[in-house]
Amino acid sequence: MATKPVVYVGMSADLIHPGHINIVQRATELGDVTIGLLTDAAIASYKRLPHMTFEQRREVVANLKGVTRVVAQETLDYVPNLRWLRPDYVVHGDDWQTGVQSQTRQRVIDALAEWNGELVEVPYTQGISSTQLNASVKQVGTTPNVRLSRLRRLLDTKDIVRILEVHSGLTGLIVESTSRLVDGRFEEFDGMWSSSLTDSTARGKPDTEAVDISARLQTVNELFEVTTKPLVFDGDTGGKPEHFPFTVRSLERLGVSAVIIEDKQGLKRNSLFGTDVEQTQAPIEDFCQLVQIGKTSQVTQDFMIIARIESLILDQGMTDAIARAEAYAGAGADAIMIHSRSRDGAEIFEFANRFSRMPKRVPLVVVPTCYHQITETELAEAGVNMVIYANHMLRASYPQMRRVAETILENGRALEADPYLAPIKDALAIIPENAQ
Repeated sequence: MATKPVVYVGMSADLIHPGHINIVQRATELGDVTIGLLTDAAIASYKRLPHMTFEQRREVVANLKGVTRVVAQETLDYVPNLRWLRPDYVVHGDDWQTGVQSQTRQRVIDALAEWNGELVEVPYTQGISSTQLNASVKQVGTTPNVRLSRLRRLLDTKDIVRILEVHSGLTGLIVESTSRLVDGRFEEFDGMWSSSLTDSTARGKPDTEAVDISARLQTVNELFEVTTKPLVFDGDTGGKPEHFPFTVRSLERLGVSAVIIEDKQGLKRNSLFGTDVEQTQAPIEDFCQLVQIGKTSQVTQDFMIIARIESLILDQGMTDAIARAEAYAGAGADAIMIHSRSRDGAEIFEFANRFSRMPKRVPLVVVPTCYHQITETELAEAGVNMVIYANHMLRASYPQMRRVAETILENGRALEADPYLAPIKDALAIIPENAQ
């Protein structure tokens, strides 16, 4: 009996729409359909992390009428799978003939020519916009469990996870909606950082844990009402060991993905003061116990406790920093954050190098406030997994607002302040309901 031709269709299939169905139907007319389903890592390499996991998307696609089998496509490049399967046909929408995907298309054509395969292109389905569908999903919102688990998925799939500080619903909306196309890649922030420094400063209070956990959680609630991205919470020192379990469970219930706690004790002072103010680092054993208390008290598997090491800030040296990293990872910390005031970033690269050789390797987090000239690519190549821009939104707003206030006082009117102001229409447009 003659076998049917093999037909290959590559897709992300995060949000199935009529355009996908049209392509699969055309493919079934040609033979047995194999779907090359892009992995989470492949999709995240050029745009946002898909809403559904690879396993969830595979379950959906495998049950589409006419699909014979589903295989993983590990990269955006079709060629490795094509040379493995040697299909008779590849079916794709004709919307990749121009733009950033045109090079991928040409590689498909060249590979098919090696065994006389054929590319069949299906006309683009009008009236279907993945961008609009994704916007609709964001308007619907998300659940605490989905949001909470997203950070681990990002760390598993992206070279480096990009987090930006937020301290209000407005700043959360900016993180949620800001994106750019850079060298053919869709770039956006992966999540939010709820900083104790900026949360307290926005309230006009010092960064000494003067804002209690209840007030901090109110800010998180306000952020979660208008956003869908994961959030990392600045837990300062974690508080008293007997109180830390309640903090962990409160964060989990809300859908916070991770808490970062620092290995200092006593009155909290901002780390960038370094040794200019009296700051005491906790004994390794005490901080390990705090990590273990937190891990024991959490309910979900996805929630992360990240241990922040202050050794370099407090001039305790690289050996102490690495010893603490090994101990904290051994105690169950899900990731390590290394803090540094170094302007050239050299000690961060040295730490990352030594960290990579640790017996138990967990994700590495950095906050490049002082060494801001170093790129994300350089950090990722050094082994960094997450970068947090820890206070930039607040620092951006302060000088602008002060300048506007001074200009009004100097001129006795608001006209001269106009160059520093967004048009009211633009300011309101970031809130989706205002545009309806």
